Amino acid sequence: MPEGHSVHRLAKQFTSVFTGEQLAVSSPQGRFAAGAAQLDGATLLSALAHGKQLFLRFDNDRVLRVHLGLYGAWSFGGDATFRGASSIGAPRRIGESEQSADDGTGPAAYGGPPEPVGAVRVRLVSAHGWADLRGPTACEVITRAEENAARAKLGPDPLQPRPDGTEFVSRVMSSITPVGVQLMNQSVIAGIGNVYRAEVLFLQGINPWRPGRQLREDEALGIWTDTVRLMKDGVREGRIITTTVEARNGRPKRSAPNYVYKRTGEPCRRCGTPILRAAMAARTVYWCPSCQAD
Repeated sequence: MPEGHSVHRLAKQFTSVFTGEQLAVSSPQGRFAAGAAQLDGATLLSALAHGKQLFLRFDNDRVLRVHLGLYGAWSFGGDATFRGASSIGAPRRIGESEQSADDGTGPAAYGGPPEPVGAVRVRLVSAHGWADLRGPTACEVITRAEENAARAKLGPDPLQPRPDGTEFVSRVMSSITPVGVQLMNQSVIAGIGNVYRAEVLFLQGINPWRPGRQLREDEALGIWTDTVRLMKDGVREGRIITTTVEARNGRPKRSAPNYVYKRTGEPCRRCGTPILRAAMAARTVYWCPSCQAD
């Protein structure tokens, strides 16, 4: 499932290529025809990400709310003025992915959007480009008031303009629920997924099963601080990289992207102990039993 940094990259891309544009909105698949009709011909005012949810705000007081879920993805294309990634999401069973749009397409080659491929739930078309949405968990047209209500149910987003960990620290430390479960709860912190959960807990040396009430305040704040840093890296790089940059031959280099995620049985990059895994909160959690001992 795409984690919060990917949704923020989507919001940035929509802001760059569609804001201020009158859009033709359709549902080639047909499942979203009624929703598309409410947006067709409206102008996109802004795009906002909160955690794993994207809110596209239009000038008719309507908002397109999208949650990509496990299989959702956006694909994009257009003329030379239409810059950005060609695909952001979780396409084709390969997990979270992003593909560059640097294919040399120019104005002479652009003749409008191509014929829809596959089950396109929503298609947005401007004078210069297009965007197709496939396979989302949630896709609905709501009002601005309903957007505010939906966002009020979410926890703080580490990628908000001025991230403050106070609310997260209070929420995570007030519960006996294991911290590894709480980090997957979008009402505690919005945007963290399975990769960030495993990696942040490793960096902080915290066992996933430790109850939130047993965290020290500095540990809870450390989780928040590392999450902010790593997710900002993800927005900049377009992928999740959590390992520290090492200098080799005078040049920065990472030996691998992650410390523990999907490294079951492999030696810990810090202590050499085999990495463990177990089911937690309907997903698989990874940790080092030595570096993250109770």
